[in-house]
Amino acid sequence: MSGRSLVDLHCMPAATPARRRRALRAVAFAGALCALAAPRTLTAQGAGPIDPQCRAGTTNERITQDACQKAIDLLQFMAPQLGMALTGGNAVSGEHSALRGLGHLSIGLKVNALEAGLPRVDQRTPSTTGASSSDYGVRSQWVPVPVVDAAIGLFRGIPFAGTYALGVDMLVNLAVLPSVDETDLSVELPDGSAKVGFGARLGLLAETFVTPGISMTWLQRELPTVNVKGRVSGDELDVRNVRVSTSAWRLVAGKNFSVFGVALGGGQDTYETRADAQVTINRVGPGVTSNVVTGQQDLTRNNLFGNVALNLPALRVVAEVGRVTGGSVATYNTFDGHKADDARTYASIALRVNW
Repeated sequence: MSGRSLVDLHCMPAATPARRRRALRAVAFAGALCALAAPRTLTAQGAGPIDPQCRAGTTNERITQDACQKAIDLLQFMAPQLGMALTGGNAVSGEHSALRGLGHLSIGLKVNALEAGLPRVDQRTPSTTGASSSDYGVRSQWVPVPVVDAAIGLFRGIPFAGTYALGVDMLVNLAVLPSVDETDLSVELPDGSAKVGFGARLGLLAETFVTPGISMTWLQRELPTVNVKGRVSGDELDVRNVRVSTSAWRLVAGKNFSVFGVALGGGQDTYETRADAQVTINRVGPGVTSNVVTGQQDLTRNNLFGNVALNLPALRVVAEVGRVTGGSVATYNTFDGHKADDARTYASIALRVNW
């Protein structure tokens, strides 16, 4: 196989320029969706031991060992970015107080733009004689991710010093993924293409003319279960039962000034990724298939953000910028000085209506 490899399967589906461009647009989706992310037994980027799941005890294991390790590291690198794309910043864009109780509703459509780092997987071909650490180039690209969410008023709160405290809202979040069926890549959704997340908002203090609004939110989100199969020049990558879930809490304070509003907040995100994967290399004669690798990644990161809102009569337009930091992810292969746990910036634009 010339210029192609197992790790190209889900990120560089074909040789034509048009399909390369399509693949680059999809790499954050397909690559992160394949988030295998094996248990973290490595100790430092480029210096840790080979993951114990990528063994070399037999001839077949040695042939697939480097592809196994590179697939794990590439997916380790992408998994935190998918978690970040799901969580974003403010759970309810442009809002910082609980709603006014039963009968009140807030619905928003938001597009997060993630500053993604996309490994240039076409630059390295895995060895068939055992694991060998490689340095991948990384391409920076902003990747849009749409989000639909709603807040439903349950309890306005308790009257307190001219305002209300301890109001409660229910939060609902909808994640939708498309299926893909192309010559070199298929994405199947065995349990359906949509997944609903739930959470709650506690209004610590409702906004008044003088005082700001302060609230705390917690939201659990998930992607639909995914099976991904990639094929290039006979080599195959089969990733099954991909499950990605995130939980996030936020503390937000904000104030409206006539038609403009501002909000500042922060909190913590937890990303959990689970998957099973198997690789097959066919460029050494008879196909050689690896053992099934069962992997997981659990990562906790800090999140700070700010909102600016334009409050129109029937619509709120919200711009947001935030930054995620913290956590620790180690890899055997390297990524041109970048790490999976690098701090990353995101931005979003949202439209919101309230009743």
